[in-house]
Amino acid sequence: MLVVTQNAIFAQGWKFTLTRHIVLKPGNYKGKLIVVEGIDGSGKSTQIDLLHKWLQAQGKSVYFSQWNSSSLVRSTTKLAKTEKIFTPTTFSLLAATDFADRWENFILPLLKAGVIVLADRYAFTAFARDVARGVDPDWVRNLYSFAAQPDMVFYFRVPLDVAVDRILSGRAKLKYYEAGMDLGLSENKVTSFRLFQQSIITQYDSMVDEFNFTVIDGMQPVEKTQKLLRQVVKNALKGWDGLPSPETLHRKAAQKAAPVAGGVQ
Repeated sequence: MLVVTQNAIFAQGWKFTLTRHIVLKPGNYKGKLIVVEGIDGSGKSTQIDLLHKWLQAQGKSVYFSQWNSSSLVRSTTKLAKTEKIFTPTTFSLLAATDFADRWENFILPLLKAGVIVLADRYAFTAFARDVARGVDPDWVRNLYSFAAQPDMVFYFRVPLDVAVDRILSGRAKLKYYEAGMDLGLSENKVTSFRLFQQSIITQYDSMVDEFNFTVIDGMQPVEKTQKLLRQVVKNALKGWDGLPSPETLHRKAAQKAAPVAGGVQ
């Protein structure tokens, strides 16, 4: 006999709990994980690049990770996009494989070593995009249950029209999956892109409290936004001793080895 309730399934004396909200586990690593999220054209990539350079100038050891950048699945992803054979589920699984490869081979070891990891998109991108494609939200969250909750998540929020204008002014044409053409929303790429991005925004907005996003106004001047990010990060790193950059270690070693003025030559 199978009995289904709102929170559990009872079958032959066994109880299976249904988890509606899967929370990413706390990291508690020596390093720090800082993430930027937002739709395309929100300005997040510009800001994380500036933050990266600033942290390096502060003598911090920093690693940058970008969404869909694993060499493990790059050729498969390219082929599937070219042949237009992705389904929402296979797209989701391949993105999760890409993330898992980067997590296990780069992000996690570096966090354990005390490095600051900056991520331009994280699991939240999958939570937004995949669900916008119709994939079950709990299923997607389960795929990334091995990942840790970042120390900071900056969510860049901009009006849809502004983001779309920024994207269209910066490239010749929209790509098939980027525009959500696989969803049959519209035969027009720009219209489809708008509808797809609006659905993604809805998903992002629903995660603000769930995953403790810091919402950033993407309409502010670049300099003002960067100043805000630096202040937030500076406060969060106060009293934290991470791994110094190789340049910092080299400089300290050179200073230590230098002869003291007036000493024995």
